[in-house]
Amino acid sequence: MQASICVPTSSTSHSLLKPISNPLLGHSLPSKPCLPLKRRASFTTKAVLSTTKETVLKDFHERRALKIISGLQNFDKENVASVITAAEQGGATHVDIACDPELVKLAIGLTSLPVCVSSVDPAAFPAAVEAGALMVEIGNYDSFYEMGVIFTPEQILNLAKQTKSILPSVALSVTVPHTLSLPDQVKLAEMLEQEGVDIIQTEGGKCSNPSQSGVLGLIEKASPTLAAAYSISRAVNIPVMCSSGLSAVTAPMAITAGAAGVGVGSAVNKLNDVVAMIAEVRSISDSLGASAGTSRRATSEEKTLKL
Repeated sequence: MQASICVPTSSTSHSLLKPISNPLLGHSLPSKPCLPLKRRASFTTKAVLSTTKETVLKDFHERRALKIISGLQNFDKENVASVITAAEQGGATHVDIACDPELVKLAIGLTSLPVCVSSVDPAAFPAAVEAGALMVEIGNYDSFYEMGVIFTPEQILNLAKQTKSILPSVALSVTVPHTLSLPDQVKLAEMLEQEGVDIIQTEGGKCSNPSQSGVLGLIEKASPTLAAAYSISRAVNIPVMCSSGLSAVTAPMAITAGAAGVGVGSAVNKLNDVVAMIAEVRSISDSLGASAGTSRRATSEEKTLKL
Protein backbone atom coordinates (compact mmCIF):
# COMPACT_ATOMS: atom_id res chain seq x y z
CA MET A 1 0.00 0.00 0.00
CA GLN A 2 1.31 3.38 -0.92
CA ALA A 3 1.37 5.84 1.94
CA SER A 4 0.37 8.98 0.06
CA ILE A 5 -2.63 10.99 1.31
CA CYS A 6 -4.54 13.60 -0.67
CA VAL A 7 -7.01 16.16 0.66
CA PRO A 8 -9.97 16.85 -1.68
CA THR A 9 -11.25 20.34 -2.25
CA SER A 10 -14.81 19.32 -3.09
CA SER A 11 -17.77 21.30 -1.82
CA THR A 12 -21.49 20.67 -1.54
CA SER A 13 -24.51 22.77 -2.40
CA HIS A 14 -25.75 22.99 1.18
CA SER A 15 -24.72 26.33 2.70
CA LEU A 16 -23.64 24.63 5.94
CA LEU A 17 -21.51 21.99 4.24
CA LYS A 18 -18.30 23.89 3.56
CA PRO A 19 -14.84 22.42 2.82
CA ILE A 20 -12.51 22.72 5.81
CA SER A 21 -8.75 22.32 5.96
CA ASN A 22 -7.76 19.39 8.17
CA PRO A 23 -4.68 20.32 10.23
CA LEU A 24 -4.03 16.69 11.20
CA LEU A 25 -3.47 15.92 7.54
CA GLY A 26 -2.32 19.31 6.27
CA HIS A 27 0.74 19.71 8.52
CA SER A 28 2.27 16.52 7.17
CA LEU A 29 1.29 17.00 3.52
CA PRO A 30 3.72 18.37 0.93
CA SER A 31 2.74 21.37 -1.16
CA LYS A 32 3.57 19.36 -4.28
CA PRO A 33 1.29 16.65 -5.70
CA CYS A 34 1.16 13.49 -3.56
CA LEU A 35 3.78 10.91 -4.40
CA PRO A 36 4.33 7.38 -3.08
CA LEU A 37 6.67 7.30 -0.10
CA LYS A 38 10.02 5.68 -0.83
CA ARG A 39 11.35 2.80 1.23
CA ARG A 40 14.10 4.98 2.67
CA ALA A 41 11.42 7.23 4.14
CA SER A 42 9.87 4.42 6.20
CA PHE A 43 11.39 5.66 9.47
CA THR A 44 10.02 9.15 8.90
CA THR A 45 6.64 7.69 7.95
CA LYS A 46 6.48 5.72 11.19
CA ALA A 47 7.37 8.83 13.18
CA VAL A 48 4.64 10.84 11.45
CA LEU A 49 2.09 8.05 12.02
CA SER A 50 3.10 7.83 15.68
CA THR A 51 2.65 11.57 16.15
CA THR A 52 -0.69 11.49 14.33
CA LYS A 53 -1.87 8.57 16.47
CA GLU A 54 -1.02 10.46 19.66
CA THR A 55 -2.97 13.46 18.38
CA VAL A 56 -5.99 11.30 17.49
CA LEU A 57 -6.01 9.73 20.96
CA LYS A 58 -5.36 12.98 22.86
CA ASP A 59 -9.04 13.71 23.60
CA PHE A 60 -9.50 10.18 24.93
CA HIS A 61 -6.56 10.51 27.30
CA GLU A 62 -8.07 13.80 28.47
CA ARG A 63 -11.42 12.04 28.97
CA ARG A 64 -13.41 14.42 26.80
CA ALA A 65 -13.80 12.62 23.46
CA LEU A 66 -17.10 12.87 21.58
CA LYS A 67 -17.37 10.73 18.45
CA ILE A 68 -20.36 11.19 16.15
CA ILE A 69 -21.23 8.05 14.18
CA SER A 70 -22.95 8.06 10.79
CA GLY A 71 -23.32 4.26 10.62
CA LEU A 72 -21.32 1.30 9.36
CA GLN A 73 -23.77 0.64 6.51
CA ASN A 74 -24.63 4.27 5.79
CA PHE A 75 -23.33 5.14 2.32
CA ASP A 76 -25.82 7.97 1.71
CA LYS A 77 -23.42 10.83 0.92
CA GLU A 78 -25.96 13.55 1.69
CA ASN A 79 -26.78 12.12 5.11
CA VAL A 80 -23.14 11.40 5.91
CA ALA A 81 -22.19 14.96 4.90
CA SER A 82 -24.86 16.32 7.24
CA VAL A 83 -23.62 14.15 10.12
CA ILE A 84 -20.03 15.26 9.50
CA THR A 85 -21.09 18.92 9.42
CA ALA A 86 -23.04 18.46 12.65
CA ALA A 87 -19.98 16.91 14.30
CA GLU A 88 -17.74 19.73 13.10
CA GLN A 89 -20.05 22.60 14.02
CA GLY A 90 -21.57 21.00 17.12
CA GLY A 91 -18.33 20.55 19.06
CA ALA A 92 -17.47 16.87 18.57
CA THR A 93 -13.86 15.66 18.64
CA HIS A 94 -14.12 12.77 16.15
CA VAL A 95 -16.39 11.56 13.37
CA ASP A 96 -17.01 7.89 12.50
CA ILE A 97 -18.18 6.87 9.01
CA ALA A 98 -18.51 3.73 6.90
CA CYS A 99 -15.25 2.31 5.58
CA ASP A 100 -15.36 3.75 2.08
CA PRO A 101 -12.53 5.78 0.49
CA GLU A 102 -14.94 8.12 -1.28
CA LEU A 103 -16.76 8.89 1.97
CA VAL A 104 -13.39 9.53 3.64
CA LYS A 105 -12.46 12.02 0.93
CA LEU A 106 -15.84 13.70 1.41
CA ALA A 107 -15.29 13.82 5.17
CA ILE A 108 -11.83 15.34 5.17
CA GLY A 109 -13.08 17.99 2.77
CA LEU A 110 -15.78 18.97 5.28
CA THR A 111 -14.13 18.68 8.68
CA SER A 112 -10.89 19.23 10.52
CA LEU A 113 -11.82 16.44 12.97
CA PRO A 114 -10.04 13.08 12.89
CA VAL A 115 -11.99 10.67 10.69
CA CYS A 116 -12.59 7.13 11.92
CA VAL A 117 -13.87 4.38 9.62
CA SER A 118 -15.86 1.35 10.81
CA SER A 119 -15.92 -2.13 9.33
CA VAL A 120 -15.76 -5.81 10.22
CA ASP A 121 -13.43 -6.47 7.28
CA PRO A 122 -9.79 -5.64 8.11
CA ALA A 123 -8.87 -5.82 4.42
CA ALA A 124 -11.09 -2.81 3.73
CA PHE A 125 -9.21 -0.50 6.10
CA PRO A 126 -5.99 0.25 4.11
CA ALA A 127 -7.80 1.96 1.23
CA ALA A 128 -9.71 4.17 3.69
CA VAL A 129 -6.49 5.06 5.54
CA GLU A 130 -4.86 5.80 2.20
CA ALA A 131 -7.74 8.21 1.51
CA GLY A 132 -7.15 10.04 4.82
CA ALA A 133 -8.79 8.13 7.68
CA LEU A 134 -6.75 8.45 10.89
CA MET A 135 -8.47 5.80 13.00
CA VAL A 136 -10.16 2.45 12.35
CA GLU A 137 -12.98 0.80 14.27
CA ILE A 138 -14.09 -2.81 14.41
CA GLY A 139 -17.63 -2.33 15.58
CA ASN A 140 -20.98 -0.60 15.10
CA TYR A 141 -22.60 -4.02 14.75
CA ASP A 142 -26.24 -2.84 14.88
CA SER A 143 -26.92 -3.51 11.20
CA PHE A 144 -25.68 -7.09 11.63
CA TYR A 145 -27.84 -7.69 14.70
CA GLU A 146 -30.85 -6.71 12.61
CA MET A 147 -29.93 -9.56 10.24
CA GLY A 148 -29.52 -12.01 13.10
CA VAL A 149 -25.71 -12.01 12.92
CA ILE A 150 -23.73 -11.95 16.16
CA PHE A 151 -19.98 -12.02 16.76
CA THR A 152 -18.13 -14.35 19.11
CA PRO A 153 -15.16 -13.25 21.26
CA GLU A 154 -12.89 -15.38 19.09
CA GLN A 155 -14.08 -13.64 15.93
CA ILE A 156 -13.61 -10.19 17.43
CA LEU A 157 -10.14 -11.08 18.70
CA ASN A 158 -9.11 -12.44 15.28
CA LEU A 159 -10.39 -9.32 13.53
CA ALA A 160 -8.34 -7.16 15.91
CA LYS A 161 -5.21 -9.25 15.32
CA GLN A 162 -5.62 -9.04 11.55
CA THR A 163 -6.11 -5.27 11.69
CA LYS A 164 -3.05 -4.73 13.89
CA SER A 165 -1.03 -6.85 11.49
CA ILE A 166 -2.14 -4.80 8.49
CA LEU A 167 -2.06 -1.34 10.12
CA PRO A 168 0.20 -1.53 13.19
CA SER A 169 0.65 2.25 13.51
CA VAL A 170 -2.97 3.36 13.05
CA ALA A 171 -5.23 3.98 16.05
CA LEU A 172 -7.55 1.00 16.52
CA SER A 173 -10.84 0.92 18.40
CA VAL A 174 -12.78 -2.30 18.94
CA THR A 175 -16.37 -2.64 20.12
CA VAL A 176 -17.13 -5.35 22.66
CA PRO A 177 -20.52 -6.88 21.70
CA HIS A 178 -23.37 -6.35 24.16
CA THR A 179 -24.58 -9.85 23.26
CA LEU A 180 -21.91 -11.19 25.64
CA SER A 181 -22.48 -11.35 29.37
CA LEU A 182 -20.87 -8.52 31.32
CA PRO A 183 -18.07 -10.76 32.72
CA ASP A 184 -17.35 -12.02 29.18
CA GLN A 185 -17.28 -8.43 27.88
CA VAL A 186 -14.66 -7.60 30.50
CA LYS A 187 -12.64 -10.70 29.63
CA LEU A 188 -12.68 -9.87 25.91
CA ALA A 189 -11.66 -6.27 26.63
CA GLU A 190 -8.67 -7.50 28.62
CA MET A 191 -7.59 -9.77 25.75
CA LEU A 192 -7.99 -6.94 23.24
CA GLU A 193 -5.79 -4.72 25.38
CA GLN A 194 -3.12 -7.42 25.34
CA GLU A 195 -3.29 -7.42 21.53
CA GLY A 196 -2.44 -3.72 21.42
CA VAL A 197 -5.91 -2.26 20.79
CA ASP A 198 -5.98 1.46 21.60
CA ILE A 199 -9.63 1.96 22.56
CA ILE A 200 -12.42 -0.31 23.78
CA GLN A 201 -15.93 0.74 22.76
CA THR A 202 -19.06 -0.44 24.57
CA GLU A 203 -22.61 -0.80 23.28
CA GLY A 204 -26.02 -1.83 24.51
CA GLY A 205 -28.73 0.55 23.34
CA LYS A 206 -30.30 -2.04 21.04
CA CYS A 207 -30.82 -4.51 23.87
CA SER A 208 -32.55 -1.98 26.12
CA ASN A 209 -36.32 -1.48 26.08
CA PRO A 210 -37.17 1.41 28.40
CA SER A 211 -40.42 1.09 30.30
CA GLN A 212 -40.52 4.80 31.13
CA SER A 213 -40.62 7.96 29.03
CA GLY A 214 -38.67 11.18 29.44
CA VAL A 215 -35.51 11.34 31.52
CA LEU A 216 -36.20 7.99 33.21
CA GLY A 217 -36.48 6.34 29.82
CA LEU A 218 -33.20 7.89 28.63
CA ILE A 219 -31.41 6.54 31.70
CA GLU A 220 -32.96 3.09 31.25
CA LYS A 221 -31.92 3.00 27.60
CA ALA A 222 -28.31 3.86 28.44
CA SER A 223 -27.96 1.51 31.41
CA PRO A 224 -26.45 -1.51 29.54
CA THR A 225 -23.65 0.51 27.92
CA LEU A 226 -23.06 2.48 31.13
CA ALA A 227 -22.71 -0.79 33.05
CA ALA A 228 -20.25 -2.10 30.47
CA ALA A 229 -18.20 1.14 30.57
CA TYR A 230 -18.06 1.02 34.37
CA SER A 231 -16.93 -2.61 34.48
CA ILE A 232 -14.48 -2.54 31.57
CA SER A 233 -12.84 0.77 32.54
CA ARG A 234 -11.86 -0.76 35.87
CA ALA A 235 -10.32 -3.81 34.21
CA VAL A 236 -8.16 -2.23 31.48
CA ASN A 237 -5.62 0.59 31.28
CA ILE A 238 -6.63 1.87 27.84
CA PRO A 239 -9.43 4.39 27.16
CA VAL A 240 -13.01 3.13 27.07
CA MET A 241 -15.57 4.77 24.82
CA CYS A 242 -19.17 4.43 25.95
CA SER A 243 -21.49 4.20 22.96
CA SER A 244 -25.06 3.27 22.01
CA GLY A 245 -28.25 4.71 23.42
CA LEU A 246 -26.65 7.85 24.88
CA SER A 247 -28.07 11.37 25.04
CA ALA A 248 -27.24 14.74 26.58
CA VAL A 249 -28.75 13.38 29.80
CA THR A 250 -26.64 10.21 29.99
CA ALA A 251 -23.38 11.20 28.24
CA PRO A 252 -21.99 12.84 31.43
CA MET A 253 -22.92 9.68 33.34
CA ALA A 254 -20.66 7.71 31.00
CA ILE A 255 -17.67 9.86 31.93
CA THR A 256 -18.51 9.52 35.62
CA ALA A 257 -18.77 5.74 35.14
CA GLY A 258 -15.19 5.66 33.88
CA ALA A 259 -15.43 6.24 30.14
CA ALA A 260 -12.86 8.43 28.39
CA GLY A 261 -15.36 9.48 25.77
CA VAL A 262 -18.75 8.80 24.26
CA GLY A 263 -19.96 7.70 20.85
CA VAL A 264 -23.33 8.90 19.54
CA GLY A 265 -25.04 7.59 16.43
CA SER A 266 -28.80 7.35 15.96
CA ALA A 267 -29.53 10.32 18.23
CA VAL A 268 -27.90 12.40 15.47
CA ASN A 269 -27.90 10.46 12.19
CA LYS A 270 -31.63 9.67 12.31
CA LEU A 271 -32.56 13.37 12.35
CA ASN A 272 -33.73 14.76 9.01
CA ASP A 273 -32.36 18.28 9.30
CA VAL A 274 -28.70 19.30 9.56
CA VAL A 275 -29.59 22.19 11.86
CA ALA A 276 -31.31 19.77 14.24
CA MET A 277 -28.25 17.51 14.04
CA ILE A 278 -25.94 20.39 14.96
CA ALA A 279 -28.17 21.32 17.88
CA GLU A 280 -28.16 17.73 19.20
CA VAL A 281 -24.38 17.42 18.95
CA ARG A 282 -23.98 20.80 20.65
CA SER A 283 -26.29 19.72 23.47
CA ILE A 284 -24.24 16.57 24.10
CA SER A 285 -20.95 18.44 23.75
CA ASP A 286 -22.07 21.07 26.25
CA SER A 287 -23.13 18.38 28.73
CA LEU A 288 -19.71 16.76 28.44
CA GLY A 289 -17.99 20.13 28.77
CA ALA A 290 -19.65 20.71 32.11
CA SER A 291 -18.73 17.21 33.20
CA ALA A 292 -15.11 17.62 32.06
CA GLY A 293 -14.89 20.96 33.84
CA THR A 294 -15.92 19.32 37.10
CA SER A 295 -13.36 16.56 36.58
CA ARG A 296 -10.59 19.06 35.84
CA ARG A 297 -11.41 21.07 38.96
CA ALA A 298 -11.34 17.93 41.08
CA THR A 299 -7.98 16.91 39.61
CA SER A 300 -6.56 20.40 40.21
CA GLU A 301 -7.72 20.32 43.82
CA GLU A 302 -6.12 16.91 44.33
CA LYS A 303 -2.80 18.21 42.99
CA THR A 304 -3.01 21.27 45.26
CA LEU A 305 -3.61 19.08 48.29
CA LYS A 306 -0.60 16.93 47.39
CA LEU A 307 1.61 20.01 47.13
